[in-house]
Amino acid sequence: MHLGNGSNFMNLQKLSRLDLNLLVSLQALLEEKSVTRAAERLFITQPAMSRVLQRLRYQLDDPLFTRTGNELVPTPKARDLQARLPRLLDGILEMVSEGEFDPATYEGEINLAVPEFVAISLISELTKVVTEHAPGVVLSISSETDSVEGELAEGVLDFAIDIEKNLTEDISTRSLAIFTPSIWMREDHPLAEKTPITLDEILEYPFVQYYLLIAKRVSARTDARFDRVLRDMGRKRKKALVTNQLMTAVETVCGTDCLMVAATYGLTMEREMYRIVRKPYPAELPHKGTISLVLLQHKRTSGSGIHRWLADIIVGLIQDWDKNNAF
Repeated sequence: MHLGNGSNFMNLQKLSRLDLNLLVSLQALLEEKSVTRAAERLFITQPAMSRVLQRLRYQLDDPLFTRTGNELVPTPKARDLQARLPRLLDGILEMVSEGEFDPATYEGEINLAVPEFVAISLISELTKVVTEHAPGVVLSISSETDSVEGELAEGVLDFAIDIEKNLTEDISTRSLAIFTPSIWMREDHPLAEKTPITLDEILEYPFVQYYLLIAKRVSARTDARFDRVLRDMGRKRKKALVTNQLMTAVETVCGTDCLMVAATYGLTMEREMYRIVRKPYPAELPHKGTISLVLLQHKRTSGSGIHRWLADIIVGLIQDWDKNNAF
């Protein structure tokens, strides 16, 4: 491993001593086969081009050209460079040009942190778009992180979907959707047919505390917004299960009398597959009626073609759900 690192270091040293402008001049000399014509093409004087040729001969340790009459004849090394140089220069030009980004040509991994209640609907649709239009992209999805803001800054994450909150100015946000929290229960729950439900009624039952947000670890000691509101009222709920696993939470709600504070999301899985009933918060329970969901991205990647393209796709997919009242 040490030898490999040393070799890479030596290569960088050699490159640092090479003026890449010399390669442009070499390409002109190879195409024109004349110092005078190459100089005219690059808008420099003939003596200046002669000095460039001397530098090229020194840097590449080869005469590069011999003269026959008024024409330069490439040496074998120059002919080898003539075959490879255009592709190299085209690659450099493509790298620094601001042409229209083509997702079909991109190859690489994009890392996203997405809460499971969003991922369960978003990621299948996002993957469908990516595999069709950017087949070289691999999506890596997680719902756990030590620090969303920190991992975006470090480049561990490319994007995160989270609840809108105050962040540093280095993190940009784009609005995705607004959703409303509600009380979930199984369809044959004793409260399922009651409208409206009261705070006293729901506090008679145990709760599943499902972590809506991205979280590394869960703990019964961690209060949700719901718990803090109850505490301000001098009330408290009984927790039976604390989890950041959506399927575990939903299965538990369906198999017990437990209630759960959650929100609607992309598809109607909770109604069609699990027969979940959702009830509005009790009127006497103060709460923020809506919660904003945002796409987070470090400003470092704002100029990246693949990041701009993928951000637009994510925003479009979720806002389509919002228009259809699916969120």
